[in-house]
Amino acid sequence: MTSFAAAVERIKGDVRRAVPAHLITRATNALGLRGRNRLLTPAVTTHLALYRVLHGGTAITHLRHLAEMSFTPSAYCQAIARLPETFFRLLQILVTDRLRDDRPQDRWLGHRLFLIDGTGVSMPDTPDLQAAFGQPGGQKFGCGFPVAHLLVLFEARSGYLLKTLVAPLRTHDLTHAAAMHPEMQAGDVLVGDRAFGSFAHLALCQRRGLHAVFRAHQRRRHTTAPDRLVRYAKPSRRPSWMTTEEYDALPGEVLVREVRVRVRTPGRRLRSLVLVTTLLDRRRYPARAIARVYEQRWRVETNLAHLKTTMGMDVLKSRTAEGVRKEILVFGLAYNLVRRVMRSAADRQGVEWDRVSFVDALRWLRQAKAEAELPRLVVHPHRPGRFDPRVKKRRPKPYPRMTRPRGELKKELRTKQLVT
Repeated sequence: MTSFAAAVERIKGDVRRAVPAHLITRATNALGLRGRNRLLTPAVTTHLALYRVLHGGTAITHLRHLAEMSFTPSAYCQAIARLPETFFRLLQILVTDRLRDDRPQDRWLGHRLFLIDGTGVSMPDTPDLQAAFGQPGGQKFGCGFPVAHLLVLFEARSGYLLKTLVAPLRTHDLTHAAAMHPEMQAGDVLVGDRAFGSFAHLALCQRRGLHAVFRAHQRRRHTTAPDRLVRYAKPSRRPSWMTTEEYDALPGEVLVREVRVRVRTPGRRLRSLVLVTTLLDRRRYPARAIARVYEQRWRVETNLAHLKTTMGMDVLKSRTAEGVRKEILVFGLAYNLVRRVMRSAADRQGVEWDRVSFVDALRWLRQAKAEAELPRLVVHPHRPGRFDPRVKKRRPKPYPRMTRPRGELKKELRTKQLVT
C-alpha cells in the first residue's frame, strides 16, 4: 500500500504547491474535521479532486492511473463524502485570497471592477438531482437531464472566480445577487447585464456603497437623450426574492444615470443600448468610459466558456446534489489555479494577462512536475473587434431525438418482431 508521504509526492507538483497541505489542514481545523490516519486524507483527496477536474472530470478509474495510486472508485467517493461542502467553499476562499494581488494597473479610474452573471450546467439524470434542480420545461420526463443554475462573480482584470452560488434551474439571476455584495468593498464597480438592473438591486448596491454599471431593464421606457440623470421610483410590487422587511427598508427612489451607447463594432448584434449606472459624475466618468466598462462584461462569457467548455464543467459527473455543489467548487478552484499560471506567464513574458492562452496554461498545469519552471506560454495576437458567427459547421449524427423514456424504448425493441 502506498504510504501517505509517497501519495502526496505523486500528486503533480504545481497543484500541490498552489494548494499546500497546511492550507488544507487550516480549513479542516477551522471546521473541526477529525479523522483517522488513512491513505486518502483530506490533503490527498483534495489534490486528487483538483487533478481530476484539471483533466476534464475524468473517470475515477483513470484518475488512479494518472496519480499512480491504488484506490477504488468507492474509496475515492467515500473520501469526498467525508469532506463537507463548507470545506471546499472555505478552501476556495483561502486559496483565492492567497493568489489575488491588487495591482494599480488592474483598476479603472481607481475602482476595482467585478463581473456578475448567471449560467447553467447539466448533470446525470437521477431522481435526487431531478428533485434538487429540475430540468428544462421542453424536455419530457425521462428524456432530459437536470440543470443547475449558477450565479458567478469574477474579478474583471485578473479573471479570478470569487464566488459561485448553486440553485435550482428556475432561479432568477437576481435571487442571490445580494449575496455577492459582501465579496466587494465600498467604491467597487459591479458590471452585469440587464437582469441585474432592477430598482431593488440598484438600491441595494447604493446602500453598500457599491457602484453599478448594468444594461437598463427591458421593461423600463427610455428617452433618446444620450446622457441624463433620472430618478427610479420604488415599484409597488415587491420582488419575490426579497422579504417584506427587506423591501420596506429600501428608499422610495434612487438617483441613477442613463447613458445611451451607439455600437459601431462590426459583427455586434445590437446597434444601440441604454446603460444604467450609479456613477453620476459626468466629468469624472464620461459616457465613453462607461461604455468601455460595460464592454468588459463580455469577459464573463469568455470566463464561463473556459470553465464549461475548455475545462468540461458543462456536464458534471456527480450523482447527488451535495456532490454536484462540491464538484462545482473544485472546478472553480482549479480554474483559479489556471488563472494564476496565466498571470505568472504574463509577468514573465511582458504581455497583458488576457492574451496568454488559457488552454496552454491548463495543459502545462496538468503535467507540471514538482519545482518545474514555468515555460513560455502561447500568447494570442492582439485582435480587437474580432468576431465569428455563432453557428456549427460539423453536422450531428442522423439519429432521432429521444422523445420517450429509455425503458419504454428498450421494451419496444424487445417485443418488436424482426422482419426477414
